[in-house]
Amino acid sequence: MSTIIEDEQMNNQRVLPRIVLIACGSFSPPTPMHFRMFDIARDFYKTQGTHHVIGGIVSPTHDSYQKKGLVAGTHRFAMLKLALQSSTWIKPSDWEIQQSEWSRTISVLQYHQNHMNNYINSPLDSDKNGTLPGWMPPGLRERQDGVQLKLLCGADLLESFAVPGLWADKDIEDIVGNHGLVVISRYGSNPEKFIFESDMLTKYQKHITLITNWVPNEVSSTIIRRLISRDQSVKYLLDDRVIDYIQMQGLFNCKTNKPTTCHN
Repeated sequence: MSTIIEDEQMNNQRVLPRIVLIACGSFSPPTPMHFRMFDIARDFYKTQGTHHVIGGIVSPTHDSYQKKGLVAGTHRFAMLKLALQSSTWIKPSDWEIQQSEWSRTISVLQYHQNHMNNYINSPLDSDKNGTLPGWMPPGLRERQDGVQLKLLCGADLLESFAVPGLWADKDIEDIVGNHGLVVISRYGSNPEKFIFESDMLTKYQKHITLITNWVPNEVSSTIIRRLISRDQSVKYLLDDRVIDYIQMQGLFNCKTNKPTTCHN
């Protein structure tokens, strides 16, 4: 009897709609919570049994975004690769930082969605030269159905939609309506309120998945940069390989001439 149940569960997983999650941001530096969001979302969909998450993409923003504390995209991408070495399904994408200028979030989503669609629909021998980008989720051609790319974010991004002039209405509509949002919120926050207060978000609220993070983590890139600039340890707050890279490159005003800097 248990074998029959297991077979049914496997069959159900194969026919579930497939989704890929993408997170956009500065990642200066990338923290474990940036990646923890992916696992929280994947666990949620697994528990709900509504979708099969087959991949995760992290896309650091272009240097011209000019946010405070933003180091060069080459450094941020290098740190992402180091931090994600242990992940089998979350991959960094350097497409955004390779562009000639800053890209709108909707453009980032459209590029990665179109690239996956084209790959799924192209002849099976089209990738024999090994030209697939490193961020491409594995197994895309195991099924012929499409894959939907959803924007993974914290509740702060949802709230930013209400800031006048920050987002174009057309972009919000395209992001939420055509792709969908997966919002990781902390316990006690009220993302439903922001959806209710926005006609646009209310219109597409079926495309917004709200997930509560029951294990809060207040460590942010801003706090990390502050500690490093003050010559204080960030041990256990970042991946050791990322800490080594920061120290080696002297990022965020890390004092490289002191062997104990950043690491103790």
